[in-house]
Amino acid sequence: MGYLDDPRVYFAAERTLLAWVRTGITTIGLGFVVAKFGLFLRYIAPHDAIPVHKPGLSLAIGIVMVVLGTLTCLGAAIQFQRFVKTLSEQELPPRWFPSMAGWIAYAMALSGIAMAVYLVL
Repeated sequence: MGYLDDPRVYFAAERTLLAWVRTGITTIGLGFVVAKFGLFLRYIAPHDAIPVHKPGLSLAIGIVMVVLGTLTCLGAAIQFQRFVKTLSEQELPPRWFPSMAGWIAYAMALSGIAMAVYLVL
């Protein structure tokens, strides 16, 4: 029995994928908050005050963060799929659907793309 026959190897790879997806989702969410923070600053500023905050800066930084989070989810999904393709049928856990975790990662990447498009428009 090799080390790949142990289902813990596959589950460790799946946990790593989901940790990267969690990091990507966090980056996407933080990017959205940063992008909308400029709008919040404009609402709370007095109308006669000199604007200190440039309106497009937080939007640009937020969009970059959303795109980075999306790329994180996408890269994690691709890397996980490459790993699963190297495993034989015997090395996969029985009665397990290995592509489900990849689908979750792709779904999060797709939602990140949608969020970036929303912020741009």
